[in-house]
Amino acid sequence: MRLLQITASSVWRGHEQQIVYYYDAFDSKIEHQVLICPTETKLAEIAASKNYNVHALPLKSEYSRSWIKKIKQVVKEEKIDLVLIHNSTAHTLCVIASLLSIKKTPLVFFRTLIKDIATNPLRKWKYNYKHLVKLICVSQAVIDVLGPSIKDHSRFSIVGSATNLDDFKLTSKSYKLHDELGLPHTTQLIANISAFVPFKDHFTFVKTVSVLKDKLPNAKFLLIGTGKMEDEIKAFTKELGLENHILFLGFRNDIPEIFADFDLFLFTSKLEPTGGVLLEAYASHVPIVATNAAGIPEVVNHNQTGLLCEKENPESFAEAVLTVLENKELKEKFIKNGFKHLKENFTKEVITEKMYEELLKIHKNHS
Repeated sequence: MRLLQITASSVWRGHEQQIVYYYDAFDSKIEHQVLICPTETKLAEIAASKNYNVHALPLKSEYSRSWIKKIKQVVKEEKIDLVLIHNSTAHTLCVIASLLSIKKTPLVFFRTLIKDIATNPLRKWKYNYKHLVKLICVSQAVIDVLGPSIKDHSRFSIVGSATNLDDFKLTSKSYKLHDELGLPHTTQLIANISAFVPFKDHFTFVKTVSVLKDKLPNAKFLLIGTGKMEDEIKAFTKELGLENHILFLGFRNDIPEIFADFDLFLFTSKLEPTGGVLLEAYASHVPIVATNAAGIPEVVNHNQTGLLCEKENPESFAEAVLTVLENKELKEKFIKNGFKHLKENFTKEVITEKMYEELLKIHKNHS
């Protein structure tokens, strides 16, 4: 199999990390592999440092002629059998390149977003393009949203999110974060790591803190991340008088070093495809309270690996937080079961093998 992986994403998040996992894992399994990605991105830097067969080029438009030309060139000159697409813009570019090519190389789209496409006829057509032979989704929740717009449901399959256990070796407190923040080592840390965007629902996190502040006087609540809504959430925190309870730590590049310092991970996101950060909580032996919505229940088994709560319900979240923190036996159960669940279903090794098997099957059916 000769594979082209392509993304037009300029950010570095879990999906881009997964591309690296795939490239590394496939390198010894397949005949030939190529990556196309934008210049001046972390993915391009990593690809260059690891000596990937990479083509990095600037991207100025969803209909970039230079990208379409490059896709056609790579597919033809490097005799690509299969194209694995990693984001929506790359999907558009690959469909256009396919339309302009005589030889129709099979396309596969790895879909990780929960977004309805029904209102856009062009987008619906793009997802039903006959040479897009497979829609590999990161969760059933993604399929459920896409499903009504897709004619042939046999093209669906699921390959989940992954985390690398080698990156999360700390499974007990180092107190690095306590010391940095000038907090006693006895302070309980309840954290959330996510971009400040609407579907992450930081408002519910802040409201939950308002319910808990007097019940957990020895706790600090941490919001880690950046995003367009950060100032709005800070203003809301101030409005509720919670400045001394909620600490905004911004973007951190040392998450594996501080995760185990958390006493609990509180995830209030309401439209999460899977929640890759939940896997990091499992890896770090941190118990989880999260939303019973979208793809989260596919990662967190209620009352087995964590507690799930009704979305946008701060009272429910607060009750669950207290239940976990006040029951040591339950907390240890979640930690033990969560780590086992991670190792069996969501490690880098498990997920890359699942994707490889999917691609191998597709290649055999379309060669």
